[in-house]
Amino acid sequence: MTRISLELVPRSRSKLRAELALVAEQFPGVDTVNIPDLTRFSTRSWEGCAFAPAGLRAIPHVRAIDLNPKEPLPMVGAFLAHGIEEVLIVSGDAPSDMSRRVYNVDAEQAIRRFRRELPHVKVYAGLDPYRQSFAAERDYLERKLEAGASGFFTQPFFDMRLVEAYADIVPDGAEVWWGATTVTEEGSLNYWQTRNRAVFPRAFELTMDWDRRFAAQLLAFARAQGQHAYFMPVKTDVGAYLQGIV
Repeated sequence: MTRISLELVPRSRSKLRAELALVAEQFPGVDTVNIPDLTRFSTRSWEGCAFAPAGLRAIPHVRAIDLNPKEPLPMVGAFLAHGIEEVLIVSGDAPSDMSRRVYNVDAEQAIRRFRRELPHVKVYAGLDPYRQSFAAERDYLERKLEAGASGFFTQPFFDMRLVEAYADIVPDGAEVWWGATTVTEEGSLNYWQTRNRAVFPRAFELTMDWDRRFAAQLLAFARAQGQHAYFMPVKTDVGAYLQGIV
């Protein structure tokens, strides 16, 4: 059965609570939220997951480079207290000024550690269609599965042809959460093109209508594949983005 998740950034606890309430009340088709762990905000991802109302499963992101290999996992208590049963492991970017302590821990090591210390938690890893070649990304996905991952959250896509190409290299049996986001400003477009090296089709339009059409296409694809989808509204009203799609 296809699940649908909404990625919500924990900018503040009050705003996160309000967005979670909106999702629960207005979008019954959304059964999951995934929350990134962004160091510029005070609320950690697993703390934000604690605010999810009944009926919404919550998946925190955990950055591998934040995990001190000599200390216990800092989120174990929160996972157990709030019934968190899924997690997304990402590599994580080091702070530009190195003001925050990070460790030489990669995603594969972090996956193995979660499987060892929280064996009841399902672990997802990242799929990035922009960072390396098809063959290199396929091999990386296989190593993450061998480490104990059950599936993948993709970086947001903007081209269904690329989605279909990556669907062909995902190892059999892996769950996939196909991602889409909103890009309605030049600054956001430049960010995706320069920072993430994202690929946009020639037909791309810097409009909410284009984003909504693509989101609907992506969800239809995920359902046809028996996989999942997640949507990441950026500087966009959640209702305006998802109304009529989920």
